[in-house]
Amino acid sequence: MSEVTKDLLELVWGTKSSPGLSDTIFCRWTQGFVFSESEGSALEQFEGGPCAVIAPVQAFLLKKLLFSSEKSSWRDCSEEEQKELLCHTLCDILESACDSSGSYCLVSWLRGRTTEEAASIAGSPAQSSCQEEHSSALAVEELGFERFHALIQKRSFRTVSELKDAVLDQYSMWGNKFGVLLFLYSVLLTKGIENIKNSIEDANEPLIDPVYGHGSQSLINLLLTGHAVSNVWDGDRECSGMPLTLKLTTINKSTFMVESTGDRTCRTPHIRGESEVQVGSYLKSPKFPIWIVGSETHLTVFFAKDMALVAPEAPSEQARRVFQTYDPEDNGFIADSLLEDVMKALDLVSDPEYINLMKNKLDPEGLGIILLGPFLQEFFPDQGSSGPESFTVYHYNGLKQSNYNEKVVKYYPYFTDEASETGRLSDSARVTQQVIDRAGIGTEFLIPNPVMYVEGTAVVMGFEDPMLQTDDTPIKRCLQTKWPYIELLWTTERSPSLN
Repeated sequence: MSEVTKDLLELVWGTKSSPGLSDTIFCRWTQGFVFSESEGSALEQFEGGPCAVIAPVQAFLLKKLLFSSEKSSWRDCSEEEQKELLCHTLCDILESACDSSGSYCLVSWLRGRTTEEAASIAGSPAQSSCQEEHSSALAVEELGFERFHALIQKRSFRTVSELKDAVLDQYSMWGNKFGVLLFLYSVLLTKGIENIKNSIEDANEPLIDPVYGHGSQSLINLLLTGHAVSNVWDGDRECSGMPLTLKLTTINKSTFMVESTGDRTCRTPHIRGESEVQVGSYLKSPKFPIWIVGSETHLTVFFAKDMALVAPEAPSEQARRVFQTYDPEDNGFIADSLLEDVMKALDLVSDPEYINLMKNKLDPEGLGIILLGPFLQEFFPDQGSSGPESFTVYHYNGLKQSNYNEKVVKYYPYFTDEASETGRLSDSARVTQQVIDRAGIGTEFLIPNPVMYVEGTAVVMGFEDPMLQTDDTPIKRCLQTKWPYIELLWTTERSPSLN
């Protein structure tokens, strides 16, 4: 298996006890990094699973495009610009995964032993919207799990310059049917298998779920932060009486991870019983206004161009964050016995006599609890968020079926570019020539949903009396973990999907 060791495969896939099931999951991960034909800077995802890699890559790509590029039209990218963006993004993630004393690794097709079989697969581009329905499955059937891993190798580079040249030189490989997996393996080997095992909570659990094919929290955190920790909170946390110390301790450079189960919490599958824990402020406080948003089954990207959204937190925001560290279950209150600790942490007056006075004022009914709202009103009145009250936002979902832009068109043999008022048949890659040949004049076809950004306006309301109430959607509930009183007005008829 060349330099791609058994340890790497077990780390990613686990013990391959059920070949049929593993091949199914492996098939879903066989795709390249392919840009949408309808949105020049958006990557497409063909099937469920690889969003654990594609969504972080999309987030880093947007960071480069929005905040480091001089392009005026960020949604339109030429093929050459796409090449530069993608290669720069892949290098960024590899650099963040590499320890100062380590080397950079790229996994590529094995030189010298590359057979006609491998060359035909490796050289063919991942067929974005131009691919037929089950092309990924056919590719795996042709090459197979074992054969694929026998035809790849690890290459090492000591300098960033060498790495960038190699990534650029291998551009066509990243777009082929196995580009996502080759990049994932590159990141894992750059980080080091032992380093990853020492970071994750349960080294026996594979990074890709053997049943559902989703990437683990450790894999997502590695791509986002360069650290393969299993959890998403700050500092140490006790859950169900069990102390957990694996955590994020640094603010991420570009994006944070927040998962929503319909509440202000994150479900982590590594804790028995699927206990729910709140995402920490480190992951919610990126240096750029780009966030990974997660449901229980999928990862998407929420982003804006307004850097004021990531300005240093206001005193009231700091107070909320500190208060919530003493409220691990996110109840919105703490025991009155903890009030002194909170006030000391915020450098407020904490003399015993004053603490007792505040207890009586904040808990007039003597319930033994201090509510977050009255606490903020008492010590931080008239202090809103440090960010803007209204700003333009965008949402990205790489799955076509999760984008609400389908079109129905009619086929006319001599005017295929004038299919109907609603769209052009030539827009549809799923309508193959064979299908057209069998179709009659006027036959209707469903255009696959193009992957496109959904634009909207976010309004962050005040604490006491929100004047605007929009619908209660999964994306809104998820974003309320960052902005509790956010309202969203989308330009589309339906709110974007998190799934």
